[in-house]
Amino acid sequence: MPLQVKDYTWDQVESQVFITVPLKGVRAGKADVFCTEDYLKVNFPPFLFEVILFASIDESKSSAKVGNDVVIFTLCKKESRMWEQLTTVEVSKEKLQKRRENAILAAQEKAQEAAKEKAIKKRENEKYSLEKTMKIEEHARKQIEEMKEQERRKATEELEQWKLQKHEEEKLKRKEELKHAKQKIEAEKRRMKKKEEAKIQNSDSRTSNKHSVKGGTAANMFAENYNDKIIPDPRSAGNIEVQFTPRVFPTALRESLIAEEEEWLRKQAEARRAKNANIPELKDLKEEEKNPDWLKDKGNKLFASGDYLAAINAYNLGIQLNNKLPALYLNRAASHLKLRNLHKAIEDSSKALDLLTPAVPDNASSRLKAHIRRGTAFCELELYVEGLQDFEAALKIDPNNKTIQDDAEKIRQVIQGAPPDP
Repeated sequence: MPLQVKDYTWDQVESQVFITVPLKGVRAGKADVFCTEDYLKVNFPPFLFEVILFASIDESKSSAKVGNDVVIFTLCKKESRMWEQLTTVEVSKEKLQKRRENAILAAQEKAQEAAKEKAIKKRENEKYSLEKTMKIEEHARKQIEEMKEQERRKATEELEQWKLQKHEEEKLKRKEELKHAKQKIEAEKRRMKKKEEAKIQNSDSRTSNKHSVKGGTAANMFAENYNDKIIPDPRSAGNIEVQFTPRVFPTALRESLIAEEEEWLRKQAEARRAKNANIPELKDLKEEEKNPDWLKDKGNKLFASGDYLAAINAYNLGIQLNNKLPALYLNRAASHLKLRNLHKAIEDSSKALDLLTPAVPDNASSRLKAHIRRGTAFCELELYVEGLQDFEAALKIDPNNKTIQDDAEKIRQVIQGAPPDP
């Protein structure tokens, strides 16, 4: 049975009550304090201090300090007035037990309400955080869409400028060809005129010689009836241009089945249109621009000008049209390498190497570029062993390349722990 503490002290002002309870040598960490608006308890085995207060207090504003072998309570009164005594008149054990139980129940209800309020506040905070996050993501998405739209407009304007430039170049080229053809015709006419004049002069000279008599004394009586034969010059050489009808199929027209060929071409065109209809990025392009080779050339020009992001967009469209061209993946890997998208550069280089099979002399140059770009990306990621494998594969393709030899040697020094040569 706990020992009741009787040697406590208390004091008051109109708004507060001060109670000092000695701990009697018990450590402060073992003291358990419980307080409601009309009940106060301090349990520090084997001692117990509990009182039923004379009037109600505001436990939310009250405080307790534990230290120096005492517990000091500062209780805030709900009504500012002086108490006649600290506790109520003496009550029986049953009433004290009832008061204690009611205080505990009230404290439990208050704790439950506080927990509910805390949970509600937590949910509200989470909802607020979620709304903020969604707004931030929506703002970021709009910014990305605006950037894409700007890039699309920029690429479209460049395409239009490029087409206009091509049109002007073709126009100038046709003018030059027409001018050259006219000059050639005029030169040919002058040459033919000179040739005819020379032929007439030769003919007149031969005719006068035939009509003259030896010594020049008399004319031939039959000169008027004499006609000298004029032998024409050899026919001039020339070239005959033969134009063949363009055909998709390699067989000759006379050996082909036109109806079956046209049906096959029609189905192929429908399949391409159906495939391109699912790509929204191609809706803004004209029919002649929906060509992987044209998009590859456009991407190469953008890459050369330093606009690597626009170049990637051009290569992406080309790959959507035809995902079997190694050059598209190889050039996109170079663009990703410039933008330090190292993992994407590795993926595109690997895809290009998969398409460049079997390894033949015709694709040696492309395989060399793919190994060098993938090896460079591996080294940038500090995966030197994988990078060295790609550079060694490149050396097998071009064993006499001094630059690749030097780079491979530097990677070996890094792997062995030695600083690479400058």
